[in-house]
Amino acid sequence: MRYMATYDMMETMRNTNQWLGATAAAIGSYPATGLFPNPMFQIMAAWGEVTERSFARMVTKPDWGIESVVCHDGRDHVVSTVPEVRKPFGDLIRFNVGGRNARTRRILLVAPMSGHYATLLRSTVVSLLPDADVWITDWHNARDIPVSAGKFDVEDYTLYLAEFMRHLGPDTHVIAVCQPAPLALAATALLAEQTPEAQPRSLTLIGGPIDPDAADTEVTDFGRRVTMGQLQETAVQRVGFKYAGAGRMVYPGLLQLSSFVSMNLETHAKAFQDQILRVAKGIDGDHDKHNRFYDEYLAVMDMTAEFYLSTVERIFKNRDVARNDFTVDGHKVDIGKITDVAVKIVEGENDDISAPGQCLAALDLLTGLPDSKKAAHLEPGAGHYGIFAGRSWRNNIRPLVLDFIDANTPKASKRTVTAAE
Repeated sequence: MRYMATYDMMETMRNTNQWLGATAAAIGSYPATGLFPNPMFQIMAAWGEVTERSFARMVTKPDWGIESVVCHDGRDHVVSTVPEVRKPFGDLIRFNVGGRNARTRRILLVAPMSGHYATLLRSTVVSLLPDADVWITDWHNARDIPVSAGKFDVEDYTLYLAEFMRHLGPDTHVIAVCQPAPLALAATALLAEQTPEAQPRSLTLIGGPIDPDAADTEVTDFGRRVTMGQLQETAVQRVGFKYAGAGRMVYPGLLQLSSFVSMNLETHAKAFQDQILRVAKGIDGDHDKHNRFYDEYLAVMDMTAEFYLSTVERIFKNRDVARNDFTVDGHKVDIGKITDVAVKIVEGENDDISAPGQCLAALDLLTGLPDSKKAAHLEPGAGHYGIFAGRSWRNNIRPLVLDFIDANTPKASKRTVTAAE
């Protein structure tokens, strides 16, 4: 079938490199190689180990790995993930903290669907759990979703978010990270019109492309330069027979990963060279800094072709959200209808994915929201990853976001957390 050969070719290349790594690691690790006073075998084994691990991670969904959290009582509380709403293309899951009362802060984290799993926000979840009840959108890998499940584009994504918000109720505070920022804004506006009683208390948008034309990046340059026909012919492929989604048109995670890596090729190359030397010297660790980062970074998922193409066309090219001309299921969404939901914008000074100004554009669209309910923060020196998971998030942005949530929580619903909790 058309487009299926290229999909299988990429998987074959990945599989072959994983096998080459395993073979090199096995050959370089034979005991007899110790008779030769040449580091060639140690380097071969190290290269093989790093290569095998790297290519194996590309088809493995990472675990959340959040087993416990220390709460205000100073004790470890067991954490479990519980799906509350199951949908074909993504679930709403809750991080259930055993042995403690419900928190006043109820946070819905909207994870991006941009090639990585929701586990990319693991450290964000860990930082919020001691002080809040946390839910997250857990998007599924498109290659594992049968064609019979139907389509999934930006409108369906927006409807999923609206359904999740309705499920959690009006005491929820939504934090949308990167790609879903414009769609989370649209979903909130949709609720404001259709079911205002289900609107969240606050909406925090972190580094998202509300108006891609507000500031240039490589991502926006690509969006302007490429045509939809070119994307259809070069980026879209059909899932092979190996997976449950056989025949589904997707934008492959492996293709997206190659784009990610190419943006900082020299940095990634040096990181792997250094790791191979560490393995050869025996000073590496299974969960060292390199492995912790790349085990997550290399784990990629396929997006449905219609979601990828509609994102490029409607968010980046046509700027539907930026022009307040976004439609969902035939209904034009008016962002100006948001009048009660407090909105905070967070951007990073050195963000090369969603440059400063792109997310800030949301405040100009909120014509019905009083200035007292609008806030913005530009984090000095922070890149894209740092504003939601790095040091800047932990030390500066997280406290500001929690303060913003508290400031927009009715006093009647606030309560003091006691040591017993």
